[in-house]
Amino acid sequence: MRLMTSIYDSRRQDRTGRRDKGRSVVSRREAIGTLGAAYAATLLDPHAILHDTFEQHCPDTQWGALLGTLPLSRDDGAEQPFGVKMGRGLDARLVTDLSALEPDRLITSNRLAFVRTEAPGAADWTIAISGEAGDSRRVSVADLARLSRSMGSHLLECSGNNNAANFGLMSVSEYDGVPLADVVRDGRRPEAPWGVLVSGLDPTVPSSSSVPGASWILPLSSVQQLGAFLAVRMNGEALPADHGAPVRLVVPGWYGCTWIKWVNEIRLTSRDEPATGQMKEFAARTHQKGVPELARDYEPPEIEATAMPIRVEKRRGTTGLEYRVVGIVWGGRKPVDRLAIRFGADAPWTTFSPCPAPTTHRIWSVWEYRWKPPAAGTYRMALRVPDASVPQRRLDSGFYIRQVRVDEI
Repeated sequence: MRLMTSIYDSRRQDRTGRRDKGRSVVSRREAIGTLGAAYAATLLDPHAILHDTFEQHCPDTQWGALLGTLPLSRDDGAEQPFGVKMGRGLDARLVTDLSALEPDRLITSNRLAFVRTEAPGAADWTIAISGEAGDSRRVSVADLARLSRSMGSHLLECSGNNNAANFGLMSVSEYDGVPLADVVRDGRRPEAPWGVLVSGLDPTVPSSSSVPGASWILPLSSVQQLGAFLAVRMNGEALPADHGAPVRLVVPGWYGCTWIKWVNEIRLTSRDEPATGQMKEFAARTHQKGVPELARDYEPPEIEATAMPIRVEKRRGTTGLEYRVVGIVWGGRKPVDRLAIRFGADAPWTTFSPCPAPTTHRIWSVWEYRWKPPAAGTYRMALRVPDASVPQRRLDSGFYIRQVRVDEI
């Protein structure tokens, strides 16, 4: 059985989380260290919140006594309970409670990490790996586990995550695994195949919302650039059943529909490979232009720059009541250093800077905002990235608007 052992021996990283040369791996300690100061910084002068201004500095903040936390909701108030798995098979959902995030608590526990499809159940497990010429081999989970290393922390977001009932289909976990580029390198042929198809099992329970079949085709040119890998451990433990045990694909920066769970086949493909059923099903949710027939015509299903509030704290300070809006920012191809917020469709945008600016886009970063509402009432909070050159289609379409009711000012 060949698994490019010599490659792993020369590049192997031990389980202490050290970095590979030339590869950026964000560990929990690094993420917490770079974001910790953000939780104690003022982002905006409270007297300027009705004007489109930019706060250049980050003066120390003295927050008043916490009086309570206001619930956030969608317009009709209907949402699934957090941390409770509901539904069966492809229709199973468990949404994560994001309101508890803090700069020193950015990793989601395995028990509370979101679930979009529950485990189909399986016994012995190997992965079939084949090339275009028909050559094939099988790799065992034990081989992958033996050669796995820390791959850092990564954010996983379902392409169906939005401000409706599915709000909370996202989480951040630390993974151990094996780079996909190393696994497929042994099967490459002289004719240089175009892509790699990764397939997994799917539940057989009838679904009201999804089509059975889980597979995605990644361009080989993107596999190493993205840092895609086969994960065997999550937050220091073996992958939980609902999270793809024993092996799942992780594609950093891409939506969860590409993170194939229960991987059982890897195959190299040509430029003319048809798109898979899953690629077609999720074409609209990954912002494709129509439903392309060939895999090569699919745009990368990237998570674009995004931000949203996760809780609103009511506080009493020296100048009376004020509200502390806490939120997260994630996605894009580089960290976001400016955001804009508004409290209603007719309200002006106010630009502010997460301070200090996030240093990674691999996971979410926490921001805060001092708010003095002009009157009691219901406010719809929306965010955007002021730099119009930054792709942010979901923010533009209102995917993450949250609603809060203020009864006292």
